[in-house]
Amino acid sequence: MAKCLVVFITSLMVLVFIAGCSPVESEPVGPSKTKTLKPEPATPEPNEIEPAVVEPVGVESVEVIPAQSEPNQIEPDKVEAVYIKPDEITPEKACPERSRRVESVEPEPNDVELSSIEPKHLQVVPDETAPAESEPNEVEPASVEPNNIEPNDLKLKPTMSFHDKCAEILKNFVNDKGMVDYKTLRRKRLELKALLQEFDNLDPNEYRTWPKEDKIAFWLNAYNIQMLNVITENYPIESSRFLRLFPGWGPNSILHIKGIWTNYKFLVMDEEFTLSEIDKRFFRKEFDDPRIFFAICNAGLSSPPLRNEPYYGHKLNEQLDDQVRRFLSRPLAFRIDKEKQRVYLSSLFQSSSYGKEFISKFSIDKKFKDQEPATRAVLNFITNYVSEEKGSFLEVGNYSVNFMKYDWTINDGS
Repeated sequence: MAKCLVVFITSLMVLVFIAGCSPVESEPVGPSKTKTLKPEPATPEPNEIEPAVVEPVGVESVEVIPAQSEPNQIEPDKVEAVYIKPDEITPEKACPERSRRVESVEPEPNDVELSSIEPKHLQVVPDETAPAESEPNEVEPASVEPNNIEPNDLKLKPTMSFHDKCAEILKNFVNDKGMVDYKTLRRKRLELKALLQEFDNLDPNEYRTWPKEDKIAFWLNAYNIQMLNVITENYPIESSRFLRLFPGWGPNSILHIKGIWTNYKFLVMDEEFTLSEIDKRFFRKEFDDPRIFFAICNAGLSSPPLRNEPYYGHKLNEQLDDQVRRFLSRPLAFRIDKEKQRVYLSSLFQSSSYGKEFISKFSIDKKFKDQEPATRAVLNFITNYVSEEKGSFLEVGNYSVNFMKYDWTINDGS
């Protein structure tokens, strides 16, 4: 009986011992040892969360070697950055729904901006789901070619339009030789008065903005139109039998019009003028250009010819040079008599007339030494407008200068 009890207890202890053992092989409890676990590498699924490391009971520390590739670290395709200026960001670049795939662009050296890259270097593949839209900065404005304007052309339009107001009268009543149809023009006196009123209506502030050439043209036109007005008011000319006995006072001489230069007043920009005042104030003093004297028409046959067009600032130099040549081509203005060794000049060149006005610009001491200063200046001026042969004779010829009588007969072409 005791023997059976011993066997039973022994068997029971063996069972208890077996039941207390773990099925997993482990080191006996004793001094701490570190065991390195080497799990087999496995390719983690995307976005897989790495489980927390759990230390088993009875083990002080376990060193786990992680897998070589960690989740969410998939290397994307290499894309080079494209430098885009802030103002070049378009709505489709800022909005994900309208994003575009931009192929990689190799940046040029020295950080060349996108705006300086040729279009062929940047290939934009539009999103198939989004409609093509033009970028605001890529819209090329319509090309507008600037007008080629000379410095004085800024005021060319208003001054030309004013000078054009004189064109109709001059074109219709003055021929190419400077002769005037006074008989017909007399019936148009109201039109002449209306034209003169335009000179009075001009705003002085506008006139001050004009270049010098247009100011000269303005006063030349004003003078010549007023002269036409004075002649038509006295046409046909009534002459005195007594005065006809004096030289220059023929039956059709404008000298019979009393006070033609001093008594007939008219308004310009609300200021009173006579023909003599315009001549002294502007032609002799302010403008200081002797060519002007050949653009003034005094209505006589010895006078410089009246042009059948107005003077314009933009072509004033051309018109004045043409006037000088036209005047010197007339035998009543200039001629050379080589046989008598004489040079005949218009009395307009005398010192008592306009001769002294040439000194300031054409005075010379090296040539024409036998003449007085005013005549030397006049001869020096004339050599610029006559033929080379005549100019050479004036410079080195042996001659005397004679001034011709002025023919005041009206330039009537009626």
